[in-house]
Amino acid sequence: MGSFVRVISGILTVSLVVMLLVGGTTFAIFNNFESAGPLDAPRTVVIPKGEGRIAIAERLEKEGIITNRWTFVGGYLLQGLLGSRKTTELRAGEYEIKEHASMREVIDTLAEGKSILYKATLPEGLTSEQIVERLKAEPNLSGEISNIPPEGTLLPDTYYFSKGASRHEILDRMRDGMEKAMTELWEERDPDLPIRSVEELVTFASIVEKETGRPDERDRVAAVFYNRLKKGMRLQSDPTIIYGIVGGQGVLGRGITKADIDTKSPYNTYQINGLPPGPICNPGKPALQAALHPAKTSDLYFVADGTGGHTFSETLKDHNSAVQKWRAVEKQTKAKQGAADTSDQDTGTTPIPQSSDSGPKPSPVTTKGQKSPKAAAATADSGNAGSGSADTSANASDVPLPVRKPKKP
Repeated sequence: MGSFVRVISGILTVSLVVMLLVGGTTFAIFNNFESAGPLDAPRTVVIPKGEGRIAIAERLEKEGIITNRWTFVGGYLLQGLLGSRKTTELRAGEYEIKEHASMREVIDTLAEGKSILYKATLPEGLTSEQIVERLKAEPNLSGEISNIPPEGTLLPDTYYFSKGASRHEILDRMRDGMEKAMTELWEERDPDLPIRSVEELVTFASIVEKETGRPDERDRVAAVFYNRLKKGMRLQSDPTIIYGIVGGQGVLGRGITKADIDTKSPYNTYQINGLPPGPICNPGKPALQAALHPAKTSDLYFVADGTGGHTFSETLKDHNSAVQKWRAVEKQTKAKQGAADTSDQDTGTTPIPQSSDSGPKPSPVTTKGQKSPKAAAATADSGNAGSGSADTSANASDVPLPVRKPKKP
């Protein structure tokens, strides 16, 4: 009996010692775990994808964010076992760690995934190829893009991401955004629109997108083209000519010529009836909404007015008058530009070149939403003298004024 008591006593003694050691170690770990960290100022740390918690702890120790990697790992495991909430995996990303952050606070930051966010702004009217090129040029994204998404399948917007995010992830989000937008918008379309499918809507909206950047004009531009479709008139949109020439590159780099207008192409709406075979860019939500809810007008023509907007007309006579006014504005602008160039030469200064993204511009009044007058002046039945984008303008003197009534194709 005495031997049995001694055995039991020994077991209890060992157990007590073990419990004291474990409790003391746990207390020491948690005390260090909760104590203020060594950082004297906020610091940014990048956690690569696929890095385990021991490697992360080693990285944090080397960068002076924590004092001991094993205390960090032990605290992480104990927090998961004994804490009131379940500890999630530490996530990759770029994080800003505040000064004197404790190990627990560092773990919370990495587990919550609240990393520093970057943004990629993909504006309306870019082609899919142009969007891909912009994503390739973004240094905070990773991965290669092997295929160009189909035109018109990406929703332009500003997309936020963590450092190292995949370029394919952004494209997937853009595709999902366009699908969601089309699902919501298509069901609310106006009745009796001369388009039969979502695909035709995106194609139509892409033309509206490229014709004007002014929010107050999109629905009226859409009305012009719908009115033309209903009357069996060709759309005669300059941006479609450009897309037929350069495709997804988007930028022609020169003005449209008479030869361009006369060249047959599946996308040249001066030469084909109805819509082109597909979108010419990726339209944004406002252009899609304008295409679904056009203005209630009888306009068949529009031309730049010299103020950044357009003059809309129902008749060819009124349109020709508006074109003449635009000619006068353009002539005055060229004269002022010529005088400024002469002044620059006299003073030994050099004019600032235009951005390579936007191409040549004939006058300061041409903006993203202000198109040049070449199209309507090019043929008698042109309905969009202000069509085209800012990088596709041509001199007004290159083509004659329309003088006869529009012909149906």
